[in-house]
Order: sequence, then structure tokens, then C-alpha cells
Amino acid sequence: MYRPLTLLSGLLFICCAHSAERIVDTRDGSTVTREQLIEVMAGSEFVLLGELHDNAAHHRDRGELLTALNSHAPSVVAEHLESGKTVVAGSDLQADLERAGFDAKGWGWPLHQPLFAAVIAAGMPLSGGNIPRATARNIARAGASALPEEIAQLTVEAPLDAEAREKLDADLLHGHCGQLDAAMLPGLRLAQRARDATMFNALRSATQRPSILVAGNGHVRLDYGVPSLIRHYLPNSRFVSIGFAEEPAIGVQTQYHYLWITEPTPRSDPCATFKTGSKAGK
Repeated sequence: MYRPLTLLSGLLFICCAHSAERIVDTRDGSTVTREQLIEVMAGSEFVLLGELHDNAAHHRDRGELLTALNSHAPSVVAEHLESGKTVVAGSDLQADLERAGFDAKGWGWPLHQPLFAAVIAAGMPLSGGNIPRATARNIARAGASALPEEIAQLTVEAPLDAEAREKLDADLLHGHCGQLDAAMLPGLRLAQRARDATMFNALRSATQRPSILVAGNGHVRLDYGVPSLIRHYLPNSRFVSIGFAEEPAIGVQTQYHYLWITEPTPRSDPCATFKTGSKAGK
């Protein structure tokens, strides 16, 4: 009977912070409040929260969202942890995460600390949703023969349409700074699809609802991410996809149900190494 009050206290905690940020309903371009978004999340069976991995504000904001949603007893699945592993809370958060497959160096710890600290502090079940990196590399190299049986079935029965494949290929190419051999795209696309299928499997297997996925924006996209699997296998379920972007957020408005837009984080050119290497080789 006290759950609404608990939700309200969480909303009061975050309502006045981060005023420069905005949340957009992509259906009509209107701005919604954090309170309205939390109500949408609370009424969903599955909630997919994206991120730009190196933007600390995205991890802070999602941690605050989950704190406000705690009265609804959600469970959390993380891209950053290996499928089948569960975080057991102890005295050292980083060590607890690493035991569940978290790569602290690869993910730039402590960037994600506000997110995972909020999950642990709230006592939410936190489990992994990703395939091991070695498995992903094998899939990218060897193709379908390297897929785990259950994941192979999920991907075969819910193939991406041609438009979604083209968009995914374009994003994979962009993510590799345009320096990717076209012959590698099918394997990388399949590895991405295998990751999404593994996350979907973990999401639907979670016993507490809402079941929340925290992952990169590509995994929560409506066209080629986990939502495409939810629509195929659980067509009557209620889910919401929330992307996290930076100003000016051009070209991403239709990829999610809602778009949370923050200030850009300072970063160096991620393709500088490719550019330098290309010039050196000429």
C-alpha cells in the first residue's frame, strides 16, 4: 500500500536536477517529463534503456530512473555482463561485477558505477545478458556454425528484413570508421544479432516484471535490436524502448519510442587511429 509513496519520493529526488536535458516522445515530437516516462516504464513488461557507453550522464540518469522505479520490484539485465551470470552483492562493487563477466577496463570503469550502484542499492536482481566475447568473435569469423543452438534458433526464426539489415550494416561500417572489409559484414551482423538474441532470452527469462535491459543504443533500437525479437516472439507484450542521445540528436528520432537527450560528452576523434594509419600507409 505504500508503493505509490515510494515512487513519489524517488521522483522528488530527481525532478529538479539536470534541467538542460530533455525527453522526447518520438511519436509526435512532444517533450515529456521524467515522471511521465517513469509511469510508462512502470506499466511495461519490458523496458529497454540505451546508452552511449562513454557518456557518464546516461549512466547517472538511468540509475536515478531505476531508483525511482524500485517500488515496482523490477529485475535488470545488463549487456555488460555475461549471460547466465548473476551479480552477488558484496563489499566491492567492481569485484562483484567482474565475477559476473564485467570488463572494467573495456567499459571504462567507473563510468557505469552510478548505474550499477543504484541497482545493487535497491536490491534488484542483476544478471548478464551478453554472449562471451570469445563466442562473439567466433561467430564473426565462422558464421552460423559457431552459434549456440538456442541462439541459432532464435535468429533463424526471426530474421531481419532487408531494410533493417542495410541499416545495421551501415552502422557497423560507421562503427569501424569506414575501414571495414565488406566481406566481414555478414559475420559481424550475425554476431550482433546473436548478442541481441541472448539479451532477449535473458530479458524474457527474468521472473520479475518489469524486466529491464541496460545496453548500448544499438541493442535497443526498434528496427534491428532486441525490440524486433520482442515483437516477433512476444507480440502481445507491453514494452518501451528509450534511447539516450546527445544534442543535437539528428537522425535518431524514430529509432526508439522515447529519446532522452543530454549534453555531449567531450571525446577525442575515435577514428583518429584509423586516419593516422591510413595516411602512414600511403
